[in-house]
Amino acid sequence: MCNDYRLMVDVASIVEDFADLNIKIRFGEGAPNLEPREDIKITDVGPIVRTIDGVPDEAELVQRRWSWPGPNKRPVYNFRSDGREFNSNRCPLRVHRPKDSKKKRKDKWLFTKEEEPVFCVAGIWRETPEVGQAFTMLTMEPGPDIASYNDRQIVILERSVWADWLDPTISAKSLIKPLPAGTLAVEQVG
Repeated sequence: MCNDYRLMVDVASIVEDFADLNIKIRFGEGAPNLEPREDIKITDVGPIVRTIDGVPDEAELVQRRWSWPGPNKRPVYNFRSDGREFNSNRCPLRVHRPKDSKKKRKDKWLFTKEEEPVFCVAGIWRETPEVGQAFTMLTMEPGPDIASYNDRQIVILERSVWADWLDPTISAKSLIKPLPAGTLAVEQVG
């Protein structure tokens, strides 16, 4: 499953992408210093966009740890969405080319969305006593472009539903679906 991703965008481009969706991005903790990174790994800090309680059409951009400790102390970096409804703490995660390493430990596959090299993955965040606030990526049954590489995939959100993912009144289940065949390109990178 996705255990490494790239982020090659800056704060201004994230603000612009959400402004196009009529969502104003706030910086309650100050504007984060986002440097382009080839590898964001489990337990690294990455940017998330999340709602501001009671403020429609606005969200905040913060940096949080990717994964929280699970019951067995192993990091929860992917979380199954199957049959679940997420009514709070939803966050779209800006990613650039998620990586997957399921086929063999030494094989890494780089997935890109043909029309948009930068896209959002459905995520959730939570507060934990061990690490504070942390986020994870949601997974689902694989779509047609992923099925031959893995038995799960991260939930990739179409641009048209980024704002809906931030709205807890819209059913998460209605937004979690595979992309049409041919949407993702794959490249072996390791």
